Amino acid sequence: MDSFSIELNKLLVSTYRQINRIEEIVLRNLSKDNLSITELHILEVIGRSGCTVTDISQNMGISMPSATIAIKKLEKKGYVTKAKDSDDARRVCLQLTMLGRRADAAHYWFHRHMIKSVEKEFEPEERELLLKALNGLNEFFARKGEGLEKTFSPEALEASREKMLSAPDANE
Repeated sequence: MDSFSIELNKLLVSTYRQINRIEEIVLRNLSKDNLSITELHILEVIGRSGCTVTDISQNMGISMPSATIAIKKLEKKGYVTKAKDSDDARRVCLQLTMLGRRADAAHYWFHRHMIKSVEKEFEPEERELLLKALNGLNEFFARKGEGLEKTFSPEALEASREKMLSAPDANE
């Protein structure tokens, strides 16, 4: 790797780790070690849309079983309740309890405070450049992620496995 690639890699990894570290410290203090970052993000999704387990799974890019387990844990901890949809009794809607709303509000405050702190570090022109660069970076990783999801989908992996099994062995 050239010096730009080395520095870019170092900065991306470091920035990601630092944001996670700060969020974990704040989260640990706000929730008294009762919530994970993933659980907080699930509360955020529920708080914004009051949705189903399927919506959580799709919105967060996690499997239905993982979403179901996470919701059960949050329900047991007292952050989420389930209720039958008044329009469709087959649908179960998730709602935040008062404890869930407090945790979601604290998480929202953390992000708002983090952004305001970062904003203060840059001049208006620099902010525009930063947004442009981060947008480009985000779009790049979104495209890469979509490509990897297709490449590593169960269907693609099975097709690849079948192709390898049906190919003649070069050693024979």
